[in-house]
Amino acid sequence: TAALLALICGSLSKFALDITLMMQTEVGEVSEPHDEGRGGSSTMPQKRNPVASEYILAATRAVHALVPVMLGSMIADHERASGPWQSEALALPQCVALTAGALAQARSIAEAMTVDTERMRRNLELTGGLIMAEAVATALVAAIGRAAADAAVARACDRSIAEGVPLATVLRIDPEVRPHLSDAEIDRLTSPALYLGSAGAFVDRVVARVAALG
Repeated sequence: TAALLALICGSLSKFALDITLMMQTEVGEVSEPHDEGRGGSSTMPQKRNPVASEYILAATRAVHALVPVMLGSMIADHERASGPWQSEALALPQCVALTAGALAQARSIAEAMTVDTERMRRNLELTGGLIMAEAVATALVAAIGRAAADAAVARACDRSIAEGVPLATVLRIDPEVRPHLSDAEIDRLTSPALYLGSAGAFVDRVVARVAALG
């Protein structure tokens, strides 16, 4: 039971840590639900701290620390152990309470967090399309082979960085790439919105399972 609760908290803490990182001013892609006074600072009134995520992370650390206590209770002396099993009564209720709290906080975030899609798009565009280099190289493999495709795209990336121009611009004038990719293909390959893979299917699967729980 304690190990299961620790696994649940581990999954919740991954979610919470991502929310915390994405709430940073420099990223600003999502934020926890905000009410007046929530997550504020005594010295910096503009701050909105990820208080729910912080609780989840703190609870997870505590639950993970209690699991060894539960495992240690397996090592018992004779028929009635002198201490090991008694420690279960101290550790397990804390695991249950902390996990319940973490789940409640995670639900509060999921139900009302703010997502800034425009900020996400701006962040994706910071590299001028370099984030999509893998997609371009993969598309070239059929025409020129893996090694040549990787080398050609690497050189295009180097030029994009050195000249401070978008990767798509370099690809359109690159003598190794241009014969194999049209303008429309380059636009498609350098668009992050068209490179989501199976993410949509995974999200739909999770939403359907949650809805079935009712």
